[in-house]
Amino acid sequence: MPSLPSPLLQEAIKNLAIHAVNQQFPADNNQVIGLGSGSTVAAIVREIAKLPNKRRLEFVVTSLQIKKEAENSGLKIVDENHIPYIDIVFDGADQIDSKFNMIKGGGGALLKEKIITSAAKRVVIVADSNKFVDVFTHPVPIEVHPFARSIVWIKLEEAGGTPKLRTIEKGYPFITENGNIILDTVFTSFVEVQKKETDLKNIPGVLEVGLFTRCADVYYKAKTDGSFETFQF
Repeated sequence: MPSLPSPLLQEAIKNLAIHAVNQQFPADNNQVIGLGSGSTVAAIVREIAKLPNKRRLEFVVTSLQIKKEAENSGLKIVDENHIPYIDIVFDGADQIDSKFNMIKGGGGALLKEKIITSAAKRVVIVADSNKFVDVFTHPVPIEVHPFARSIVWIKLEEAGGTPKLRTIEKGYPFITENGNIILDTVFTSFVEVQKKETDLKNIPGVLEVGLFTRCADVYYKAKTDGSFETFQF
């Protein structure tokens, strides 16, 4: 079971969530908002719930976790037909490298997260300070159709990766909300992240790759001293 963030880090996440929501939502504007997954996005949702115009906002969610959080906050959830009209996405990350490429998919929602990120006019990423690294060390989540498991495994090894089937308690495979499996794959080198993303995505049977090379518009970095830092592009 993952450990809880320290009280100061929790305070930093709360403060950056307040700042991000206040900065990103014009009070007189109707917007469609995409929501990723994870604890930092949950903090964003709780702050959005305090907005006086929240009933004029519409939300596309990528995971059951955040859907439940949004429902509990009284937010209006809409279906995938609204994806082309997403104004802004709030999401987290598993790791962010020195060039602001990201590894995402620790919660298993990488396919939907990449779809809404590609559609959004603006992307905001919120993450703990320990997620910011010089070079990636985290396994890359790769969502794979179950029929292709064996051949994709071989192709990943040929590409220099060491795949591992993601499992839950008692060793059963983790199944995404899309009905697929995830191969968490370790790579020893990330010289060209964008090329690696493209090459992996081109393997038949791979539905999505947890490498995100679109640079977000804003990154929020929550620090262990209770403060936060922003990077804008």
